[in-house]
Amino acid sequence: MSTLFSEQSNASAFNDLRAWSEEQLIAAAKSGRRAPFGELCERHMKKVSCVTRRIVRNREDAEDAAQECFLNAFVHLKDFDGRSSLSTWLTRIAINSALMILRKRRVSAEIAVEDSNGFGMDGLGCQIADRAPDPERRYALGEEERILKQAIQSLRPALREAVKIQRLEERSMRETAEIMGISVSAAKGRLFHAKVALRKSSTLRLICVARSADETCALSDACQR
Repeated sequence: MSTLFSEQSNASAFNDLRAWSEEQLIAAAKSGRRAPFGELCERHMKKVSCVTRRIVRNREDAEDAAQECFLNAFVHLKDFDGRSSLSTWLTRIAINSALMILRKRRVSAEIAVEDSNGFGMDGLGCQIADRAPDPERRYALGEEERILKQAIQSLRPALREAVKIQRLEERSMRETAEIMGISVSAAKGRLFHAKVALRKSSTLRLICVARSADETCALSDACQR
């Protein structure tokens, strides 16, 4: 991958880049320099490749998705504002790149089935609809659940305990207050502050932005119910 973004340079220059901080590399890459971005690719390649392999389950497609991820990241690096870590930002792009390959693969398979059955759109062939979430949706839901739990874990202990009891254990507000040994109004207050903190979470905002405009981003309302 680094060959896509490397510049002609000597060994000492390459070693210098390896000593740079991630912030220095990002700033240089934003100015259009390819070598610093190549170093960023090297540092994050393993994680990005693991993400794409888990989704597409195919080495060749995973490599294509990883390459597409870094190409998109290079093009849109100027939009990276640092509110989330670069690793989180790249992971989201990697997920979207891998899911796009899955969609293309599914469309190709559907076209192949239509062409091979000889019936066409008005033919006699039919398939029983599978109502279970498809693999890409199951993976996306799993990732969102993992990120949500990570965001909850970052809350202050008192707020985190309230969220875990009321939402994750699905307790009523009165049960939550009793378990915590506080009043119902105090429990509601802690859940309100937890909701505010989650709404400010850059990681959860990243998920919301990635969803289509007509979907409800319920993650940031985790403590509302």
